[in-house]
Amino acid sequence: MRILLVEDDDRIAKPLAEGFKNEYYVVEIATDGLSGWEYAQGAEFEMILLDLMLPKLDGITLCKRLKEAKSKASIFMLTAKDTTDDNVIGLDAGADDYLVKPFRLKELAARVRALSCRSYELKPQVLSYEELQLNPSTGEVTYENNLLSLTPKKYLILEYFLRHPQQILTRSAILDKLWEFDNLSGEGTIKTHITNLRSKLKAAGSKNKLIEMVYGISYRLSSL
Repeated sequence: MRILLVEDDDRIAKPLAEGFKNEYYVVEIATDGLSGWEYAQGAEFEMILLDLMLPKLDGITLCKRLKEAKSKASIFMLTAKDTTDDNVIGLDAGADDYLVKPFRLKELAARVRALSCRSYELKPQVLSYEELQLNPSTGEVTYENNLLSLTPKKYLILEYFLRHPQQILTRSAILDKLWEFDNLSGEGTIKTHITNLRSKLKAAGSKNKLIEMVYGISYRLSSL
């Protein structure tokens, strides 16, 4: 899942971003409301974490803009104001949930997962392909009940394939979806990650290449 974090305080933004990246999310940071609006217009996000008090464009106004623009992202408001009126204003502006600062990362992560599950309620909770299973709720990946230990990027790549089992995915599409804007790597990085994924799956018992190359630059899940 790609998250946009709109927060002007580095002491909050950086630890949150690192924490969510360790939870297998792709995180972009915008440090003011106007930048947040530009980010949201330039890429697809499933979740937007939005501070209430922001320079250039406040969180309430940004939230309203996003809703008026028919953004499909779930909006989670982060507020330092613990008053009923402020929270009601945020919800009335279109926010799907809110949390009052200070908060623990574990609590925020749990609330984000819950909100994400509601957003993807029509999708299976456990993604399966042959004997391969990936549980987005726990982050566990198994093949024939053998647990695979994957880095966050390899996990995200595998999840991306499992959510799009019928599609041919180009290396550039994978980069655009799963890498941060300020940390783009070359397409050779994708080839390396997929080669390593294949090795992990083979070691876990897979006799076939579950991820096959197409036309030399694209990939898809192999036919069952």
